Amino acid sequence: MDSTQWNAETVRTWLASRLAASQVDQVRAERMGRDYEDDYDKAAAEEFVCRLAQRHASLEDQAGFGLYLKELLGRDEYNRTGVYSDRRFEREVRAYLRKLIRMAKANEGFDKTSHFQKD
Repeated sequence: MDSTQWNAETVRTWLASRLAASQVDQVRAERMGRDYEDDYDKAAAEEFVCRLAQRHASLEDQAGFGLYLKELLGRDEYNRTGVYSDRRFEREVRAYLRKLIRMAKANEGFDKTSHFQKD
């Protein structure tokens, strides 16, 4: 991806692919049982962030999208039903938001749409 040109459609595609991957990961973790509750909460956090980011109008503008993500990071709490540990979920949401902020600032990584990704 050309790092000088912001492409909202590429970011939307990346968010959709991460959303789908996180849902698959949640199902897998749920089926694996108690030992995979951490994995479930991590995937739920990824879904939470991607869903919020995907719906926001600021996606069209790189700077505006970055500001929106920083605004989300500044929240005191993140609520989602069905997670095993609220504390772990909130920690994972913050970690994923920081990752997405770095990606948006550098405009890198949005072309990688495979299920498993290195951070």
